[in-house]
Amino acid sequence: MQAWQVHVNGEPGEVMRLEDVQRPTPGDGQVLLKVRAANINFPDALLCRGQYQIRPPLPFTPGVEICGETEDGRRVIANPALPHGGFAEYAVADAAALLPAPETLDDAEAAALHVGYQTGWFGLHRRAHLEAGETLLVHAAAGGVGSAAVQLGKAAGATVIGVVGGAEKAAVARELGCDVVIDRRGEDVVAAVKDATGGRGVDVVYDPVGGTAYAQSAKVVAFEGRIVVVGFAGGTIPSPALNHALVKNYSILGLHWGLYNTKNPKLVRHCHEQLTELAARGAVKPLVSERVPLDAAASAVQRVADGVTTGRVAVVPEKGAAA
Repeated sequence: MQAWQVHVNGEPGEVMRLEDVQRPTPGDGQVLLKVRAANINFPDALLCRGQYQIRPPLPFTPGVEICGETEDGRRVIANPALPHGGFAEYAVADAAALLPAPETLDDAEAAALHVGYQTGWFGLHRRAHLEAGETLLVHAAAGGVGSAAVQLGKAAGATVIGVVGGAEKAAVARELGCDVVIDRRGEDVVAAVKDATGGRGVDVVYDPVGGTAYAQSAKVVAFEGRIVVVGFAGGTIPSPALNHALVKNYSILGLHWGLYNTKNPKLVRHCHEQLTELAARGAVKPLVSERVPLDAAASAVQRVADGVTTGRVAVVPEKGAAA
C-alpha cells in the first residue's frame, strides 16, 4: 500500500515522503481500517516537526483523524494508532474507541467531526459552561478548530464574535454564522470587541492561537468570564499574569481533549452522540474547504501548518486501495 512516511523531523513539505509499505498489522485490541478520508490537523504538522506531546518512533505516518471502513464494512470515525497514521491507504486504530460515522455527513465531513468538534464541545460546554445568551469570542474563527467552535457556539444560543486574518477568512466566518467578524489585519481587536459589546467584554474566549491573541483575550474578557486555552497555533506560548485574573475575576481554563480518552472515555462517546444529533438537524456541518488526493497530502499539511487554509482540508485516498 502507499503511505506517507516521516524519517526525520522537519517541515511537513520537506520531510513527508510517499512510499510503498506493507499494510500495518493490528495489535491486541486494534483493528485494520481502510482509510476513506483523513482530516488534516495542526498536530500533524507538529508531529512532523517533533514538537507534539506524543513523539512516535521514526519512521511514522502522520494523520490523527480519519473516517475509515472496517473489514466487515462499517463506516467509522477513529484516531489512528501511531506510528500507523491516517495519511495512507490503511491504518490501525483501537477497536474500543471507534465511533459510528454520522449518516448525514460524507466521508471527509465525518472525519472532520471528531477532534475539532470534540475539542469545541468539551471546551465550551464541559470547561466553560457556555450558556444561551452569552457572548463568545473565537480566535482564528475561519480555521478548522475555530470554525467548529463558531458553529457550536451558535447552536448553544450564544452571540459569536469571530477574529480572523484577512478578507477571505472574514467572508468564511460570516458564512459560518458569526454575528460580528473582526479582521485583525486591519482592525484593533480589543477596541472592536469592546465596541461590539458596549464596553462589557465577552463571557467566553476560545483561543487556539496563543501569543498576541491571548493578550487580547485578557483585555476583553468580562467579569466572571472564562478564557479557554486550546492551543498555540501562533507559535508563542503566553505567560498569563495571574494578578490580572484575580483583579478582573476571570478564569483561565486549559483543555487537552486527548486526556478524556483515558480519563473519562464515556464522556467522549456522550459528546459524539451530541455532535451526531447536531449534525442530523443541520446545526453543525464541518467546513471542508478542500479534498485532495493522497499524493497531495504533504503540500496540504504544509499549507495547514502555514495557516493559509480555511476550515478543514481532507485527504481522500483513491478508491480500491492497493495491497
